[in-house]
Amino acid sequence: EAELRGMTVNDLAHPDDPPFLLSGTDPSDPQEINYEMRCLRRDGETIWASVNAILIFNQQGKPLHFVLTLDDITASKLTEEQVAELSKDISNLSRDKTMGQVAAGLAHELNQPLTAIAQNADSALYAVNRMPDAEPELRLTLEEIAELPDPVGRQLASFERPNGLTIERVAVPIGVIGMIYESRPNVGADASALCLKSGNAVILRGGSESRHSTRVIVECMRNGLAAAGLPEDAVQTVGTTDRGAVAALLKADEFVDLVIPRGGRGLVELVRDQASVPTLLHLDGNCHSYVHSAADLDKAVKVIRNAKLRRTGVCGATESVVVDRAVAADFIPKFADTMGADCELRGDADAVAIDGRLKQATEDDWHTEYLDPIASVKIVDGLDEAIAWVEEHSSHHTDAIITEDDAAARKFMTSIDSAIVMHNASTQFADGGEFGMGAEIGIATGKMHARGPVGLEQLCSFKYLVHGDGQTRP
Repeated sequence: EAELRGMTVNDLAHPDDPPFLLSGTDPSDPQEINYEMRCLRRDGETIWASVNAILIFNQQGKPLHFVLTLDDITASKLTEEQVAELSKDISNLSRDKTMGQVAAGLAHELNQPLTAIAQNADSALYAVNRMPDAEPELRLTLEEIAELPDPVGRQLASFERPNGLTIERVAVPIGVIGMIYESRPNVGADASALCLKSGNAVILRGGSESRHSTRVIVECMRNGLAAAGLPEDAVQTVGTTDRGAVAALLKADEFVDLVIPRGGRGLVELVRDQASVPTLLHLDGNCHSYVHSAADLDKAVKVIRNAKLRRTGVCGATESVVVDRAVAADFIPKFADTMGADCELRGDADAVAIDGRLKQATEDDWHTEYLDPIASVKIVDGLDEAIAWVEEHSSHHTDAIITEDDAAARKFMTSIDSAIVMHNASTQFADGGEFGMGAEIGIATGKMHARGPVGLEQLCSFKYLVHGDGQTRP
């Protein structure tokens, strides 16, 4: 996914081949239109992309600019023969090896269009926010999943009762998982691989923006499963883009064991409010980094710059910087120097008084997940006030403390009720891959079943195996 403000569709198009309307609103009122277009790569070759153009208006109705989004980092130009080739040699394999082979073949085929589209629109298109570093990340992530230990059948606990019964608690698959996501094509590949590896069936429902990628991913997985003699229906997709299909999936209690949404707040809230199927939710990433009075300020500046700006559009990006008053006069100018023109800083009155480069924050700023190069700055009086502030305003995704005082770090980490709490580290490490999980389906911000990165182990439930030798209950 990538956004280019102030550009038009024609800025991306091949000079000899104007874009044409694919779908959208009436062209006479072009507030949102999908185009399919041929684009020119730096190496002179051409590729196809779907581009969504949203025309932004001011309050007076005057057009301001376009926001362009690559709708589908697509594999739609693969032929049936190419798709069939991905699973040709996958037969008589275990579930693990089947998943690994299909994933590797899928990554190999997809990385070509991924890389082409990334290169097409120059560095601005490639660098923004959520689009992964396509070629290495997609392939390596799927290969890592294939190499991870099988989570199914793990003995989680074992104990013997006085009556001689031996009781085991073992990991088992959840069952059928519905995965609802928007436009990131790697989500479909990751979800399929993780669910297959953990013994679950998966139903993918990608947004209209990623329909082509989802179709090819599912075809590859199903062909590989069939060739290996495994149930190809373990990986399925909802074939329609009708939004009513989402509502039906959310009510399919008889057939679906768990629904996981991955996307914007609107999608997650829709799932939360309408689902009768159990859900695993990932809400806002309003993440905080607290600079304690015993912080190494140079370390703090380095860590928080990375936490904010490495990728501003990921859920683990720091959105608010909380600063202890004891070090505020030294830290804030140093921090503003480092952020420079790369990030807009919005502070409370005390922070603005220390450094006039900060803009005055509003009440909304303390609750905002910007997903942009903007950060709020709040000054607090000591550790207890910092804990109270973060607890009130955090979305309980990921929060961090920067300090050389281990006791203060321990108090902060045990007091903050977030899925992930860090000490002297960038909040952007909130990622299943960084946790050694190979990949994640999302980061759960609730408290039931799974919390934090949702990888293979979190896609398992458990059951008890009770072994006896003729015991009867008195």
